[in-house]
Amino acid sequence: MAITEIRPGIHYVGVNDRTTTRFEALWSLPIGVSYNAYLVVGEKIALIDTVEEAFGSRLEANIRETIGDRKIDYLVVNHMEPDHSSSITALRRLYPDLEIVGNAKTLQMIGGFYGIAGRTIEVKEGDTLDLGGGKVLSFHLIPMVHWPETMVTWCAGEKTLFSGDAFGTFGALDGGITDSQVDTDRYWDEMRRYYACIVGKYGGPVQKALQKVRTLPVETICSTHGPVWQREIPRVMDIYDRLSRYEGEPGVVVAYASMYGNTEQMAERIASWRPKVSAPSGSTTFRTPILRWSCAMSSVTTR
Repeated sequence: MAITEIRPGIHYVGVNDRTTTRFEALWSLPIGVSYNAYLVVGEKIALIDTVEEAFGSRLEANIRETIGDRKIDYLVVNHMEPDHSSSITALRRLYPDLEIVGNAKTLQMIGGFYGIAGRTIEVKEGDTLDLGGGKVLSFHLIPMVHWPETMVTWCAGEKTLFSGDAFGTFGALDGGITDSQVDTDRYWDEMRRYYACIVGKYGGPVQKALQKVRTLPVETICSTHGPVWQREIPRVMDIYDRLSRYEGEPGVVVAYASMYGNTEQMAERIASWRPKVSAPSGSTTFRTPILRWSCAMSSVTTR
């Protein structure tokens, strides 16, 4: 993947995974998934999150391509799920002086998961880390979006939010990194599915996180999965807002189970009906997905 400088001094160094068929061994990945990591380069250098350890060598290559033989001074850990933290041990070997930045719960998890202690910096709500060169990071806790330790990192100078899993989506990044470089149409349904499968039941914490994020003049959102959001930030925020309020969209879903095909025929007939009721947008056309029950259960929308 070509390394992209998203904003001055902020580089994408993540990877694509087009081989895993089920995310967390549960959720299907028809168009893959990305594990996103970012470098913030000032007088000192911070890496924001890592990638699934099977792709650690690619992460290291991307880092080398970006900063050459310079060392990474800090690793900021926004989220501890293994697809974002399992390369920490390898990075510590590669950069032995690396200081790990996280909140109290994060550092406790790092010790429990990987046996790593020492050379850590504990941060609390609103704490800052000055990298020099105008790059100052601040840290804001968003617990239960969707693990208890989750936080976001804000780079005010570049109006860039490193949001962890928040605002993420399934889908590998094809041909670009930012939402102006890729076809975003392929991600909207994958974002809804990602939210339903991964974040679904934490609507309350998501609403609190949104309230916190809306106080910031965000121009770039760097999530750990999916495109970097710039042009489409209002739409992304709207999707997460509506889903976290459990607000439905106009439409009908027909779910069925059919042993001999007769119920399937009935489901097809029902799905062919088009109710003459106006949607809030004024549209009179409703999407009518048909889900065979055995397939629906494999992608059930609660976690």
